[in-house]
Amino acid sequence: MVAFVTFVFWLLSRAIDLYIMAIVVYALLSWFPGAYQTKLGQLLGAIVEPFQRWFNWASIGMIGFGPVVAIFVLGIVRSGLVFLEQIVFRLMGM
Repeated sequence: MVAFVTFVFWLLSRAIDLYIMAIVVYALLSWFPGAYQTKLGQLLGAIVEPFQRWFNWASIGMIGFGPVVAIFVLGIVRSGLVFLEQIVFRLMGM
């Protein structure tokens, strides 16, 4: 049981890491003209845009900080998972 719970929290943490990586790569695609129209750009856009759209308000002039805010929020979620994992282990008597 303990191994399963540990695996679930590890898997969720790695999924958040992969999503953060996708956000970073998608943001870097903006440096290359036409990169959003490639297959990779379209795939990452379909994955990243729905979440990142929540943070499009974070901009100063022409510079958008949506990806930075999205990564910050995901970092908070990952920290919350670590805290939740500790609570679960305490409840299990570990």
